[in-house]
Amino acid sequence: MHLDWIPALPDESLENYAARLASAIDTSAPFYLIGLSFGGMLATEIAKKLTPVHTFLISSTTTFKGLPWYYRMAGSLRLQKLLPVKYIKKFNTVGLKLLGAKGPKETSLLRQLVTDSDPYFIKWALTCILEWRNTERPVNLTHIHGTTDYILPLQYTTKPDLIINGGGHFMVYVNAQEILRLMLNTGHFY
Repeated sequence: MHLDWIPALPDESLENYAARLASAIDTSAPFYLIGLSFGGMLATEIAKKLTPVHTFLISSTTTFKGLPWYYRMAGSLRLQKLLPVKYIKKFNTVGLKLLGAKGPKETSLLRQLVTDSDPYFIKWALTCILEWRNTERPVNLTHIHGTTDYILPLQYTTKPDLIINGGGHFMVYVNAQEILRLMLNTGHFY
């Protein structure tokens, strides 16, 4: 089962959104959390409140200290508030390469994901990321990160458990088989 995004409330924090999102999880049976990028930050917050068997983060970070210093500074200065919503979807080919598009297929898929995204939700999520101040790494968590992630550079992340050489921010698609193999080899699935 996957969790569908729900509409964000005005000025809602990442923690409160994660709690509302988590209400859709059936906790009467064992469950796993897998989160990618912003979804990994949400999975971190959910794992702090619920008891998943295991949590996997991909191309994400477990704490706000895993965000690059320039993201934390932008958040402190609230620079994202100055970004007009109409410019959020203007992601050119360079931006798509930063997300990890390595060829025409990945570029096309990422371009479609950006096109289909709600710019107000994106701006809200950006604000949540830049204002997130989590310092707690949940137990039973495996963080998988790539060496060529330009959105959340490896050098700033909080000690990933597994590293994919050449993996970018979109490695969940580009390196899907390797990620699956690593997850299965952790011994956390049963």
